[in-house]
Amino acid sequence: MNRKQKLLLIRILVSAVFFVPLYLLSEGFVPVRPGPAVLLPLFLVPYLTAGYDILRKAFLGIRNRRVFDENFLMAVATLGAIVIGEYAEGVAVMILYQVGELFQSYAVGRSRRNIVALMDIRPDYANLETGGGLERTDPADVPAGSVIVIQPGEKVPLDGVILEGRSSLNTGALTGESAPRDVEPGAEVLSGCVNMDGVLKVRTTKEFDESTASKILDLVENAVSRKAKSETFIARFARYYTPFVCYSALALAVLPPLFLTPGAWKAWLLRACAFLVISCPCALVISVPLSFFAGIGGASHRGVLVKGANYLETLANVRVMAFDKTGTMTKGTFSVTGIHHASMDEGALLEYAAHAECASSHPISRSLRSAYGRTPDRNRVTEIREHSGEGVTANVDGVAVAVGNEKLMERLGVPFRSCHHAGSILHMGVNGAYGGHIVVSDELKDHAADAVRELRRAGVEKIVMLTGDTEAVAARVAEELGLTDYRAGLLPAEKVEYAETLLKACKPGQRFAFVGDGINDAPVLSRADVGIAMGALGSDAAIEAADVVLMDDDPLKIVTAIRIARKCLRIVRENIVFSLTVKAACLLLVAAGLGNMWLAIAADVGVMVLAVLNAMRCLTVEKL
Repeated sequence: MNRKQKLLLIRILVSAVFFVPLYLLSEGFVPVRPGPAVLLPLFLVPYLTAGYDILRKAFLGIRNRRVFDENFLMAVATLGAIVIGEYAEGVAVMILYQVGELFQSYAVGRSRRNIVALMDIRPDYANLETGGGLERTDPADVPAGSVIVIQPGEKVPLDGVILEGRSSLNTGALTGESAPRDVEPGAEVLSGCVNMDGVLKVRTTKEFDESTASKILDLVENAVSRKAKSETFIARFARYYTPFVCYSALALAVLPPLFLTPGAWKAWLLRACAFLVISCPCALVISVPLSFFAGIGGASHRGVLVKGANYLETLANVRVMAFDKTGTMTKGTFSVTGIHHASMDEGALLEYAAHAECASSHPISRSLRSAYGRTPDRNRVTEIREHSGEGVTANVDGVAVAVGNEKLMERLGVPFRSCHHAGSILHMGVNGAYGGHIVVSDELKDHAADAVRELRRAGVEKIVMLTGDTEAVAARVAEELGLTDYRAGLLPAEKVEYAETLLKACKPGQRFAFVGDGINDAPVLSRADVGIAMGALGSDAAIEAADVVLMDDDPLKIVTAIRIARKCLRIVRENIVFSLTVKAACLLLVAAGLGNMWLAIAADVGVMVLAVLNAMRCLTVEKL
């Protein structure tokens, strides 16, 4: 418990200690029963101890012309009961209402702690290497390109590349998974990970505000501000509902004594006070946002970052899904598996390809450089041009080199030979002549086929793979995934066009999701109802373009994200139906004279406690 909660608990306990003997005294359980002149000031002690903050908020609401809220309802109801001489009921309602508020505050705090636990990834300091040794400094003051040293047990303060040292990194705070990741010189490290054993010397590649940890924290902190439709509905509902019940209670207090039972003012005033207590919408106003808040917190602990409650609600209604191939359902760790029809020495052909692709970060480009075995000399390369969806052209040592697919060769007028091997085929043009082609192969991620199967079990009706790769490669991957629907050879713009087709095909209430690696697929991620960045840890484009970011490379996290969203939305609906049903029934009973203030507070606090308990279920979701 925090300080505020502890103070509220003390007030409740002190009020209860005063209230119990006063209740026994007022109800005749002791021989002497004092009159109202004695009982009223005595009852005001526990009443004001428990509820002075409620009265203060109600007064401030009236002064600021925001009259109708739960504080106003509770203040009018309890003061009304005291005015008509029902001291025990008025005080009991205030004490029990505060018990509900304490419980609600604790539940919200627990949910918030789940999200605040992510704040553990915020680094406290960085060991900056200077001429005189190491200087401990604020990570926000370390410029990109600096050299830092990370000792065993320390958090990685900034994104960077390892210069010296080998170690294992605990990425659990980022990915939700406990398995460590081994790193060595040349490997990228991300802020927020924990260095487990070796000493690492790292050259930073980003400033703190642009680092992975900073962006993740910003995403989580701002997620709750994006309200779901259910939340905005409840807010609008409460805005009209509360004035309605206030006027209804006023009518209940005034009209029957005037026209039905003349003179019975006390009985009808008591009914009106009970009516106000029951009608308090706190169960709805609290439990619905809390459900989404808990859902976002629970998802973050499973390595799923949801940018807002609105995206969580949209994700729950996904029935049509498309995903990219490379880096999404395949590992993206390509390797050169063959060189065919080379018109020159294969080593020279590979050297040309590696140099032409030296400026690209695409996995296929990295595989060419890896097969070349040496770091390309960029001074030998000029006039590099990327052709979207086709390949790259460049001058290497003054030789015009083209590396790409058949479309690039056709556009450049280079005659080529088709290849029927499985994999990505890179045709080579050298000085306008055909140099041969290089076969680069990828493989499925471990759980890719399982993810497709689980998505179907989760009710996703249409699953399509969209890729810029060749028909042969796309067909092979689709078969391994168990898919019959795929589109191959698509340019980025063509992916967006096909996404538009899928959007139009959605039935009313259905939503379309796209899963991509977050860089080449940014346009489609932005266009989909919900964009999911798959395995995009540390990718700027993914964090910017996607609505949901999966923090590791496991395709099953797509299913986890949907299950969390659906569980959250189901709980929200349960709370809305349960709260409104119970309150409507109790309101009718009180209006008919079949209930009293004790029923009112039991209904109000009971419904709120049960709704909050139900909302807290959003914190957990079963593992696949």
